[in-house]
Amino acid sequence: MSAPHPYAVGMGDAAMVGLMGRVTGTVGPGLVGEVIVRVRGGAEHFLAHPADGTSRIAPGTVVMVVEHLPPRTVYVTAAYDH
Repeated sequence: MSAPHPYAVGMGDAAMVGLMGRVTGTVGPGLVGEVIVRVRGGAEHFLAHPADGTSRIAPGTVVMVVEHLPPRTVYVTAAYDH
């Protein structure tokens, strides 16, 4: 019997949606940003794109995951209006 994939520890696409994270590299149109999300008992970095395709989200902004493309890509939106 083969070992399970290390990133398949009960964390399907739906489980990522709704999680909060923080931008660590600018997210915006034409950019591949980065966010850190608390998941699987720790914090992990994901490549990030704006959910609406047009927003620019600065580092430090709290975001919510609205879509997850395994293994390491998420679409996010700012969690709070400023």
